[in-house]
Amino acid sequence: MRAVRVERFGGPEVLVAADVPDPVAEPGQVVIDVAAADTLFVETQIRSGTARQWFAVEPPYVPGGAVAGRVSATGRGVDAAWAGRTVAACTPDSQGGYAERVAVPAEALLSVPDGLDLSWAAALMHDGVTGLAVLDAAEVEPGDRVLVTAAAGGMGILLVQLARAAGARVTAAARGERKLDLAQRMGADVVVDYTEPGWAEHVREVTGGGPDVVFDGAGGRIGQAAFAIAAPGARFSAHGAAGGGFSAIDPAEAGRRQITVRGIQDVQLGLAERNRLAERAMAEAAAGRLEPVIGRTFPLVRAAEAHAAIEAREVPGKALLLP
Repeated sequence: MRAVRVERFGGPEVLVAADVPDPVAEPGQVVIDVAAADTLFVETQIRSGTARQWFAVEPPYVPGGAVAGRVSATGRGVDAAWAGRTVAACTPDSQGGYAERVAVPAEALLSVPDGLDLSWAAALMHDGVTGLAVLDAAEVEPGDRVLVTAAAGGMGILLVQLARAAGARVTAAARGERKLDLAQRMGADVVVDYTEPGWAEHVREVTGGGPDVVFDGAGGRIGQAAFAIAAPGARFSAHGAAGGGFSAIDPAEAGRRQITVRGIQDVQLGLAERNRLAERAMAEAAAGRLEPVIGRTFPLVRAAEAHAAIEAREVPGKALLLP
């Protein structure tokens, strides 16, 4: 079968398609014929070697932490009823998904609801899970003033919808007119371009004193600017690092302003909780209440192009690989 490997740390060109042995369903495992593989911005950081302080991944390896497809083989001890079913799953150690087939533990399998596109299922396995986790932790209530940074990314666009459904007034911050239009179409009340000078002060003004909840998917200087304008007593989720690292929040300053800060370490979930949230996300999507935006798709063997497009911020929503 074909798979895409990272041969060494570096630019997108280090993603190389190769013929590798087909996976075998060991006891307790199944093999999935992959219809869609998720991609994440953090995978570009891991591939480049800039995220080594957070992720102990060394080349060569096959990236890809979530897939959707059809079960083609079951190992000993696995219920034979899984054979032929359409499923979604996270891959072991968040690796192996950039491939035509992947072996996963049977306990990682989730049935895809009838009528839900497999691309949508793959797109929700990470972003839907993390989005729901940070939303629940922030306890968003009707009338809350919510700021979402990186609002047109895969998870950001879900958080815009989820916060709006919870009754919040949502300000979406993103880069460029195309992404701002998307955020507005998906339910944002106000959109702000954070490449424009004074964007944070504008958010403070339109929220009437600063947001009560910040979902920071950008990190870096954008996240720090968002923290500076958060209202006293706000809830701040510093889960994103696309802007050059997770937001460096001063604990003393957060304490003085009574801001509750949660980071990426607070959404490291066990399998049971991940599965529960993934099922919830897929159910919401199947019911028409949540829409993952698939900005672009790429053939598996063009994974390098997908990474280049993600790094260039050219893809609104999700980029998926289609083996």
